[in-house]
Amino acid sequence: MVVGKAQTTMKKKGTLLLAVIGFLNISACVPGQFKPEHLRLMPESLAKRQLQTRVFDTENEPEVLAASQAVLQDIGFLVDESEVQLGLIVASKERSAIQPAEVTVMVILAILAQDSSLMVWDEKQIMRVSLVVTPIVAQHRGTAVRVTFQRIVYKNNGMLSKSEALGTPEIYQEFFDKLSKALFLEAQKL
Repeated sequence: MVVGKAQTTMKKKGTLLLAVIGFLNISACVPGQFKPEHLRLMPESLAKRQLQTRVFDTENEPEVLAASQAVLQDIGFLVDESEVQLGLIVASKERSAIQPAEVTVMVILAILAQDSSLMVWDEKQIMRVSLVVTPIVAQHRGTAVRVTFQRIVYKNNGMLSKSEALGTPEIYQEFFDKLSKALFLEAQKL
């Protein structure tokens, strides 16, 4: 008897859950929520893509991927994931984010306010890089490399401080210069 009642209660809860999920799906389809400008690329998107992408005059995709991985390791990144068949590399490196001035200010504020919970500052940052190698089969043959750099900063209490894409041209220029040299040396068998 108790088992039958428990099953009936579970069925009612399951039916209620399905009804709520159905309602949420229907409400997500309300007209007027989606606007065509949501799909429009912003002008800075093209500039960002151009900054992050270079085309190399080789059709040897595995060679470009291997050279890219070597360059990332040379600049201190550890490869987290690599999928050769997809032309994908994800790598990261951890660095200190401690700024002595920030720590000093937070300690002084905590002392003045007599509140130790104010002693929070940026402690570590994880630099992440995602790299995709794609063959170009249009009129100009070659291999495109697109790389993105991100930074994730954590406070000394373990909380996330910030997560941001790095968009300074110097980072990308330095990476692509090193990759060009590596590909040149590989082509010359040096």
